[in-house]
Amino acid sequence: MASSTAEYMALFRALESTGPTGSRLFDDPYAVRFLRPSLRGLVRASRSRLGRAFVLTAIDRLWPGARASGVARTRFIDNALVTASREGKLEQVVLLGAGFDCRAHRLSLASDPVYLEVDRPETQESKRRRLSPAGEGGRVRYVPCDFEAGSLAADLENAGFDPNGSTFVLWEGVTNYLSPEAVDDVLDTFRGMAPGSVLLFTYVDRLVLHEPERFAGSRRLRSILRSSDEPWTFGLDPSGLADFLEQRGLALVRDEGSVEYRARYLGSRGHALRGYEFYRAAIAEVCDDALPQQGASACRR
Repeated sequence: MASSTAEYMALFRALESTGPTGSRLFDDPYAVRFLRPSLRGLVRASRSRLGRAFVLTAIDRLWPGARASGVARTRFIDNALVTASREGKLEQVVLLGAGFDCRAHRLSLASDPVYLEVDRPETQESKRRRLSPAGEGGRVRYVPCDFEAGSLAADLENAGFDPNGSTFVLWEGVTNYLSPEAVDDVLDTFRGMAPGSVLLFTYVDRLVLHEPERFAGSRRLRSILRSSDEPWTFGLDPSGLADFLEQRGLALVRDEGSVEYRARYLGSRGHALRGYEFYRAAIAEVCDDALPQQGASACRR
């Protein structure tokens, strides 16, 4: 059975893709393929102005901030990938917990990287079936993996990952479902990649795990996640993130909260919505230990 959270993220992307051409943040023509019939009906309804207003209002009341934060985060990540490709030769993109992410098919990058999509076998099977024939081809490799088994490095090697290649690793919407040991295993695997490789990962403020009342709508959201058997288990302290990464041999390049990237990409639409203030996106970099401790790079601080 595929993840229900992956399906709802696909719903948010599908709804954003039906918006007016001049204001939508991206176009994901594949997202609707991953939806059950009832959710496809919501997407069809959103194609009219009144239907769209009704659907988006209902979703934003049910899951405060989730949709707006999700689509702004999608644009944030799209921009980061496009920039990384433009600034240097990007040979590999590793999607950890890829879910129903279709960036391999919908993004046009300056380079033509190989995509390695890492996820549970049942999610990958569902994805390949719904994407076929678009989901087939040499540029996308599916890598079955259980993060809790601590086998990521071996699984990537078996899939033909080049540890010396220029790599962008995307770890979106996953860390909050893992154990601390699994998070450390992934970071250790990333630390072994080529210097200059980039990791963009999302995480939740650990306060939401213990004091959900601090964040609008989070108590209800956590209840929904528990009932769907996808509870959150891991969070980080934003103020200590740089030290957390440094202890694991990585450099923090950027860390932003959902409030920031929602405001940047949604403007007044983002300011008007509350919820998901606990969600964040960060970018880390693998450093070459031989680099001098001066310069513009985060690894030369």
